[in-house]
Amino acid sequence: MKLNRSRRRFMVGSAAAAGLMAAGKSALFAAPPLADDAGRMSIARWKGVANPSPEQIGKIAERLTEKALEGLGGIERFVRKGAVVFIKPNMSWDRTPELAANTNPDVIATIVRKCLEAGAKTVRIGDNSCNPAAKAYAASGIAEAAKKLGAEILTLDKTRFVETEIRGELIKSIPIHPQTLECDLLINVPVVKHHRLTKLTACMKNCMGIIENRQKFHQNVPACLVDLAKFLRPPLCVLDAVRILTANGPTGGNPADVQTKLTVAAGVDAVALDAWGAEVLGLKAGEVGSVVAGEKAGLGSSDYRSLSPKEIDVA
Repeated sequence: MKLNRSRRRFMVGSAAAAGLMAAGKSALFAAPPLADDAGRMSIARWKGVANPSPEQIGKIAERLTEKALEGLGGIERFVRKGAVVFIKPNMSWDRTPELAANTNPDVIATIVRKCLEAGAKTVRIGDNSCNPAAKAYAASGIAEAAKKLGAEILTLDKTRFVETEIRGELIKSIPIHPQTLECDLLINVPVVKHHRLTKLTACMKNCMGIIENRQKFHQNVPACLVDLAKFLRPPLCVLDAVRILTANGPTGGNPADVQTKLTVAAGVDAVALDAWGAEVLGLKAGEVGSVVAGEKAGLGSSDYRSLSPKEIDVA
């Protein structure tokens, strides 16, 4: 059985969505309308106390996430009352938050809280983890933090993935867990980190956490990521750079490979966010194949500064 695109779409009548349809293209989710003063990208940086403790970092991550979302016009721009929201973190590894292999749990908890405050009916969280889900979910701290706020924690059972048409240039179909698509809004929330194959894992790469048969992407990872990104087009991405993993990714495990950046970016352009993430990691956008391929495919801009990001100092 194949899952087609007949599921509910988060279509809000935007010009961008209309343009997609006119061009004969389709995406599961369409970006909300852009008001004249609406931001396309925001970057919140900590400018307060230096060398914060782990407990302080948790509070800082919360404030940075709030401010990054405010810089886009608030979560209400994306979340409709009664909506079902799926948040896709990186929650794949049996690693604690201090090792930066997974998304910061306080970033995720803040997004959960803001979604529910905006009137979301249900917020779900899950990842097709590489390490056993019970260990990865617990070690990351995400499951506990999000569940306390009322989110549903989904273990993406590998027996439930359904072959799904995505109609890409290379990937025509791929197994996707249906619960990740049974929502009104997908929020993509990765962590900035090194990857031994792709140099960077961030927004575009994080979407691989809803699929199975990942080896299919190894034929040409950048092109396959573009195919998946075209299919999904998450309207909102939040990129965690509270702590980043600078080497030995994606698994990490050595505290020496972690840098504390105390920064969170958010936006509607995954390519631009990935270009920013590359810069944070000490790379150029042109060195990351998925950024180059994503821009060429019209998914966004590798020049994130062209989006005039709102830069917010938080103290």
